[in-house]
Amino acid sequence: MTVRSGARRSRSGCPAFAIAFVLLLTVAGAGCGQVEDGAGGAAFDVMERSITELGAALEAGEVTSRELVAGYLARIDAYDQRGPTLNAMVVINPNAADEADRLDAERAAGQVRGPLHGIPVVVKDNYDTGDMPTSAGAVALATSVPPDDSTQVRRLREAGAIILGKTNMHELARGITTVSSLTGQTRNPYDPTRNPGGSSGGTGAAVAASFGAVGMGSDTCGSIRIPSAHHALAGLRGTRGLASGDGIVPLSTTQDIGGPLARSVEDLAITLDATVGVDPADPVTARSEGRIPASFRDALDPDGLRGARLAVLHELMGDSGAERPVSTVIEAGAEAMAAAGAEMVDVGETDLRSFLEDASVIGLEFRRDFDAYLAETPGAPVRTLAELVERGLYHEIIDGGLRSSLEVETLDTDDYRDRLVRRVEARAAVLRFLDEHDLTALIYPTIRQTARPVGLAQPGSNCALSAITGLPAITVPAGYAADGMPVGLEMIGREFAESDLIRLAYAFEQATGHRRPPDSTPSLVAPPPPVVIEAAAEANGTGLRGRFELDRARRELVYSVSAYGVPAQDVLFVHLHRAVEGGGAGPVAHLLGGRGRARSSGRLQLSARDLESLRAGGLYAAVHVAGNLSGIRADLAWPAD
Repeated sequence: MTVRSGARRSRSGCPAFAIAFVLLLTVAGAGCGQVEDGAGGAAFDVMERSITELGAALEAGEVTSRELVAGYLARIDAYDQRGPTLNAMVVINPNAADEADRLDAERAAGQVRGPLHGIPVVVKDNYDTGDMPTSAGAVALATSVPPDDSTQVRRLREAGAIILGKTNMHELARGITTVSSLTGQTRNPYDPTRNPGGSSGGTGAAVAASFGAVGMGSDTCGSIRIPSAHHALAGLRGTRGLASGDGIVPLSTTQDIGGPLARSVEDLAITLDATVGVDPADPVTARSEGRIPASFRDALDPDGLRGARLAVLHELMGDSGAERPVSTVIEAGAEAMAAAGAEMVDVGETDLRSFLEDASVIGLEFRRDFDAYLAETPGAPVRTLAELVERGLYHEIIDGGLRSSLEVETLDTDDYRDRLVRRVEARAAVLRFLDEHDLTALIYPTIRQTARPVGLAQPGSNCALSAITGLPAITVPAGYAADGMPVGLEMIGREFAESDLIRLAYAFEQATGHRRPPDSTPSLVAPPPPVVIEAAAEANGTGLRGRFELDRARRELVYSVSAYGVPAQDVLFVHLHRAVEGGGAGPVAHLLGGRGRARSSGRLQLSARDLESLRAGGLYAAVHVAGNLSGIRADLAWPAD
């Protein structure tokens, strides 16, 4: 039986599948969400471990693949339907432990298939899996078990990967905030009040929270890259034809491509090696014949930015108030690239964006392609898009898009043919521009605004340049905006120049080290202690003492602040302020205590922006008193690691 994470619970409060794995590992007594080894010691910590690190630990006998499965399941149990309730997982593979046993036996016999041998991974729920339902986020397909695996899933299994489970997605891939009728809203572990991007948002959240070593997504217009940007991950949309689309529920076969989301560029390269290449089931992959390197890992050069010629594509930067924080991070990223040896070329304003207008074919192709998929999936409960809509088996968030697609009765139209021509013209224009300026790649933000709060629209996508041209684009963590949310830097290059993009992204990653795990999903093996900050200041006999204790996972700040040297009745307010750039006096962020209170204590829920400001030393406490309205200021200094 396939069990959704958190859906079937024992009397202990742990999901039944988690209990099963704990018992099999003889770790009775471990708390739900925390696994111990047979001697009662701490288990192997899977959090943030790279594929290479996991492989080395397996090879050294420090851990087994079965124990890796249990470690990731413990994290899913602790954080998917509890804690920050990310709601990233749809189904868990009921055979994962047995598959791990078989792969452990192969390893013991000296048969190691490659770097993914025995490594648990997650895949987006639009990848066909012959042993689990493939719903594409739609309740209409909740019980649809396809006849076999998609090509990329099959190749992952052949490489030794364990498909741990399926991840939530924006229903039928028709959006970028990851809402589905099957499981609802997925949340962003960097701030669970924000969206995770989409449509591969479940994969993005799961990989960021270490629910698997790496994850698979699909990208029709940003659906790999946007969740990667929102979760400080590396993600690649390959050249059209790089990887097979066989067995991926289609949105638009002209624009669809599957690929990995990873916590590091190296993990991305390893996963690409296992999944790309010619596939007779997808004729477009014939374009990749002879154009894929022996291994993308060969491009992992920490000095790979030296000598590269790069240009910021200013027309995709964004200048509005809401977009400026992201642009600031990208500009700093460009400076870091220059410092690492890249030559930044000023190309001025371009007209490339104009080639993207009226060139998308998503709305036109969806009905044809989706119906074709259903025709090849005998177990699907609906047979056509029209039936799905007629029966109301979908989320209202995609209602308008589905009904618009139903109006497309044929692709034998001038509009469709014109759009295909526009795509060819757009690709030629970008390639011509790269050649004219002798550029290795163009740089721009993956999305011009950070993840918006759940329930709001997500503006700012720059998905179309790669999706329309069919040229490869990679996103890599560029840092964090003022609101504390991750920002992704995207680079686009020439056809089948994925190795060049990986080389640039890896060098940037190694030079900057922007990836950091989300605070809401900490280690279960070695949970971080609270952050304790003592703050004090005095002027003219009036002073302030404060103690602040932060639970990072909950973003909860427990505070106790005392004013002295002044009568209580003269105390006006005690505030938490946000300093302006350079450390100057800044506006009130939170009220800690009111009039006549010399001592104030309480609990405060911090936003992602608050946490980022606190981490950067940008918050201060101030007591404001009669006769000194500006008050006494005590800076909150984040303790050294």
